[in-house]
Amino acid sequence: MGLTSKTVLVLAIGLAVVLFAATVLIWPRLARRSAAAVFGRVGLLLVTQVTVFASVGLLANNSFLFYGSWSDLLGRQQEPGIVLDRTTGAAASRNILRVGMERPDVPGGSRPTAGGRIDKVVVAGRRSGIESPAYVYLPPEYFQSDYAHRNFPAVIVLTGYPGTSENLLKGLQYPRTALDRVKAGRAQPMILVMLRPTVAPPRDTECVDIAGGPKTETFFAKDLPQAVSDAYRVGRRARNWGIIGNSTGGYCALKIGLHHPNRFVASAGLSAYYRAAEDPTTGDLFHGDRSERERADLLWSLDHLPQPDSSFLVTTSRQGEGNYRSTRLFLAKVRAPAQVSSIVLNSGGHNFNTWRREIPSALEWMSSRLSED
Repeated sequence: MGLTSKTVLVLAIGLAVVLFAATVLIWPRLARRSAAAVFGRVGLLLVTQVTVFASVGLLANNSFLFYGSWSDLLGRQQEPGIVLDRTTGAAASRNILRVGMERPDVPGGSRPTAGGRIDKVVVAGRRSGIESPAYVYLPPEYFQSDYAHRNFPAVIVLTGYPGTSENLLKGLQYPRTALDRVKAGRAQPMILVMLRPTVAPPRDTECVDIAGGPKTETFFAKDLPQAVSDAYRVGRRARNWGIIGNSTGGYCALKIGLHHPNRFVASAGLSAYYRAAEDPTTGDLFHGDRSERERADLLWSLDHLPQPDSSFLVTTSRQGEGNYRSTRLFLAKVRAPAQVSSIVLNSGGHNFNTWRREIPSALEWMSSRLSED
């Protein structure tokens, strides 16, 4: 049973309740001063507290998906995401490989024509040399005869750091939300390419091309769209592509959209920050290159680089978010031909609950900016 399984959570809560009741019932029998009674009381308190803490921890993890699996929790995550030197030209292998399929957690999810399909893939970047796992959600229309010859718009969806791509499926429920928006007539069918920005774990590369290191920006801006367009019915023009993310993924989405308007017409940052982090998780990103450090500052880019003919969406909260002031600065610096929109909540923290409140409107906004090829 998986770490996020409801069965595991119910068993943990049930065990905690049973042990608590057992402690209440057995405690009077252990009210003696013998060594056995003392060890009995200590043992009951210990196992009861452990099960209670485990239940609370599992409940919090199921709500916010800090860890997606037991191996992730124990630090043994084996998910591929390494930098490789790859051959080019005629000897190069396929750029995207499907390694599994999942049913979307939606009504009719067992039938692709009703609920769509989720492909688990590994994407190989020929320019960047990066390989990374991803989930590709194909909407029901992709499998319906009326759409058999139609290309679909696509959206890259990014988690925060060091999140897992499963967070986008289970915690933030992107496929379910996208399907609901289409059924409500508020959005068009879109292909979602869901993954984490940590393509060279455990390093946080902040979606920049690091000299002598991972070429993360190249992977997301060039390799990933090309690989998906080669494998699925997705348009290849900027108007066919959007990118969205939360936290670190939000910074990456805005950065890549701002610097690559020839690839993405729309970019959305949920609770994003606007300058590349530099800390022990990132290492030395710029190696003293001032121009690259400035370019990774989105507020600097808006002041000093040409404004793209693209659309941006940013979100924040008046209370609970640390990016309120910087988001207002971003909004003030966007000028024509660029366009900018915002979602500003009265209150909301830097967490899954806040992002779940923003994602439906963000997907509707994204849909309105994208077009079929």
